Amino acid sequence: MSNWWDRHVVPKLLGYACTQPPIMKCRSFVVPDASGKVLELGAGGGINLPFYDRGKVESVTGIDPSEEMIAEARAHQSEADRTFVRLERGRAEELPFASGSFDTVVTTFTLCSVQDQQQALKEAARVLKPDGRLLFLEHGLAPDAAVQRWQRRIEPVWKRIAGGCHLSRPVTDAVEAAGFRVAERHGQFMEKSPRFAGWVEWGVATPGARA
Repeated sequence: MSNWWDRHVVPKLLGYACTQPPIMKCRSFVVPDASGKVLELGAGGGINLPFYDRGKVESVTGIDPSEEMIAEARAHQSEADRTFVRLERGRAEELPFASGSFDTVVTTFTLCSVQDQQQALKEAARVLKPDGRLLFLEHGLAPDAAVQRWQRRIEPVWKRIAGGCHLSRPVTDAVEAAGFRVAERHGQFMEKSPRFAGWVEWGVATPGARA
């Protein structure tokens, strides 16, 4: 039952939830800043594609572990998109790319559901060029203690119905813990969103010194 739910219901559920106006507004803050060769984590659905500035972006490589989400994205690609964007099945924790391959890594509403958040971020740092940038937009642990308590109460059920999405993972603190230097950080509760799922943080980070 769980596998059927994850394959047939979760993609539609996430596609609806992740295209609500407050979320799309947040995407418009972050994605247009991408430049050069871009890697997008969790690109299934292709929701971010309209936000890329094609005057600044050379190409976009998107990965997602869900064949269903990738198929959804491909179904909405134009002919121009197919030469500009390459979509592949893959996991953020095991990126199939050489170190220093990308100028920008974009992650939006993805780190909440990866199996290993820190490993995904370390892989993002590995594939970035030394002067590359991570652009992140994620929901997660709220700064309000009362909201945090609700997040932790709801999370076990939420994960089962929302494809493994966590409510109580830190965002910017996790980026820093993975060795990034955070140059910009912002946070707010999204308008018209339940507070337990509505805290978002976004910013720009650069990889730390190579080991």
